[in-house]
Amino acid sequence: MKYLKKYRIPFSGLTTGKHSFDFDVDDQFFACYEHSLVKEGKLRAIVHLQKQENMLITNFDIEGEILLTCDTCLSDFHSPVVIKERALVKFTDEDWTNETDEVIVLSKKDYELDIAPLLYEYINLAVPAFAKCSVQGGIACDPEMLSMIQQEQEEDTSIEEKEQIDPRWDALKKIKNN
Repeated sequence: MKYLKKYRIPFSGLTTGKHSFDFDVDDQFFACYEHSLVKEGKLRAIVHLQKQENMLITNFDIEGEILLTCDTCLSDFHSPVVIKERALVKFTDEDWTNETDEVIVLSKKDYELDIAPLLYEYINLAVPAFAKCSVQGGIACDPEMLSMIQQEQEEDTSIEEKEQIDPRWDALKKIKNN
């Protein structure tokens, strides 16, 4: 978890106005999260921060590649990722529990913003529900694996057909052919 300390933005010393921060997201970042959908990747995150008196406006521009496993042929491939997100950070002295997806609430005593959880969330949400080499990676699925899957499906279909034939239908088919 010490590795994630570099994904903190110390905003207390910043002047009011716009600031930009640059972060590299790599395999070590994903290794810090045990149940991450993404295990490997190389991304660049540029965080544009606009500091105001009682809030911060952060815009995230994340670009790079993540390693995915094809759901069809099970081969690994690099998928390009382009993410644009925004988060608002409000400061308050009260106990505020109404955080939303876009609004983060910090105490007025806080002096830095930890963006590691935000980067993790944005990148994992960019993973498609159905990863396929030809769609996300622009390459063809492994033909050897596809042929093995096709053979397996054909064998399963023929076994099911043999098991499911009702002898009464066989009798009817004989009548039909006469």
